[in-house]
Amino acid sequence: MKIAFVINQTHKETARFTTTLLALKAHQMGHEIYYIGLADFYYESAYIAAHVRKVLPDQMLTSANQLMEVLRTTEKTKMILEDMDVVWLRFDPVLDMVNRPWAAASALQFAALLKEKGVWVINDPDSLSRASNKLYLEGFDESIRPKTIVTRNYTDVIEFFEQQNKLIILKPLKGSGGKNVFLINKDNQQNLKQTVEAIARDGYVIGQEYLPEASRGDIRFFLLNGEPISINGKYATVHRVQQGDEIRSNVHQGAKTQAAIISPELLLMVDKIRDKLVQDGMYFVGLDVVGDRIMEINVFSPGALCQTEEIVKEDFSALIIKKIAERVAFRERG
Repeated sequence: MKIAFVINQTHKETARFTTTLLALKAHQMGHEIYYIGLADFYYESAYIAAHVRKVLPDQMLTSANQLMEVLRTTEKTKMILEDMDVVWLRFDPVLDMVNRPWAAASALQFAALLKEKGVWVINDPDSLSRASNKLYLEGFDESIRPKTIVTRNYTDVIEFFEQQNKLIILKPLKGSGGKNVFLINKDNQQNLKQTVEAIARDGYVIGQEYLPEASRGDIRFFLLNGEPISINGKYATVHRVQQGDEIRSNVHQGAKTQAAIISPELLLMVDKIRDKLVQDGMYFVGLDVVGDRIMEINVFSPGALCQTEEIVKEDFSALIIKKIAERVAFRERG
């Protein structure tokens, strides 16, 4: 199987990224892996290509650090992408919002052209274009998501703040990694106007009800083709617990990881979103769950799979690559 990973830029990849884990596992399972940066696509009227960095199975890599070393020293070569079995979109649009605002949208356009030519693109590029910000969650059953407003108007936020007993979360509509996420309550409400203005400089503002369970962190829960990923009855999930006074549960913001307890209520929430995820072609996603609500559906480049495997002690990445290979074989037979 030939599998290409579309990333932001090579020098931004690290050994602890979920993309690295998946690529290394695919390599160790005998597949050809390729890396494509957002600026590496090439179009000519007859075909779509890219300047790729390739890693072939005979290179015998045994660690993520080795893969990173090879990735950074391998020269790019132009390759027709219609020869790929899978093109996996694993970039974060937010990382290029300021310095390369064209990059993510252009990559999605190239990916959509590949999809039209019959290449399997994960996740579906047309759906990703519609899910480029946190409004995507609002298209799902109201019972599984927090009360939310989206606005750039300060008065709207004030009204919502009062409705929620002066306890809300504010964050950018388009963002990731816990950047610019604020808890506003009666003790710091004097900063509300300034906070709204700061977030609104870059676009729309999301206001969400604060869930008391958030003080105990959140659960990252992985799905493949709408189904929970599990091995031997153990789910691909991790509980992320923020430290000190931090309100964000992102690992790279200092959150600690521990085993997660999966409730029947969480599995019921998955049942309520499964059909739409499958219909939208959202093949690999990560849910962020607090209490009985899904706070976010991560569809671009959900992370924390490394930490999940370390805690759960199961090889989820191998299962994911195996399922993808099986689907590729089925597509070829069909």
